[in-house]
Amino acid sequence: MQHQIHLEGYGIRLQPISAGHADALQALTDDALWAGMTSPRPMDAAAYARHIEAQLAEPSTMTFVVEGEGGDIRGTTSFDDHSPSQRRIEIGSTWYGREFWGGRTNPAAKRLLFGYAFDELGLARVALRCDARNTRSAAAIQRLGAVPEGVLRSHRSSPDGSRGDTAYFSVIAQEWPDVRRRLDERLA
Repeated sequence: MQHQIHLEGYGIRLQPISAGHADALQALTDDALWAGMTSPRPMDAAAYARHIEAQLAEPSTMTFVVEGEGGDIRGTTSFDDHSPSQRRIEIGSTWYGREFWGGRTNPAAKRLLFGYAFDELGLARVALRCDARNTRSAAAIQRLGAVPEGVLRSHRSSPDGSRGDTAYFSVIAQEWPDVRRRLDERLA
């Protein structure tokens, strides 16, 4: 799903990711932050560039780099599994450098992504997911206004070959006005 979508507002920009972002993104990662991902942690910029190339080659994924207004790289987020005929999309592969945890970055990014999905694409459903062991991410997703839907057992492979569960959440079109209002209040 190649794209040229640029979203901006609430103090951040979502830009299409490129291999040129590899140095800055890799510098933000650590083993604990990367735990729960389905790919091995890129240990240097060249490995992160290969990770980005793999993301860009995935036909159903639209990955963004998250930047502050001053151009500082904060992390990434993606649209996945867009089904125009079913009017749905997923947000996934979201992570931020530790200094951006608990602040405005995640709600701002989700406000932009939800707004694009519901208001521009006219979708009926936006799903979000995380590793079921990642209670911090699950709590952050729920603070956005997403509704827990359940856990898919043995849904994903870990880099070490073990299997992991995936927790799913969603916001549907009927909920979007209230979710939008609460995010706008949170970001005001």
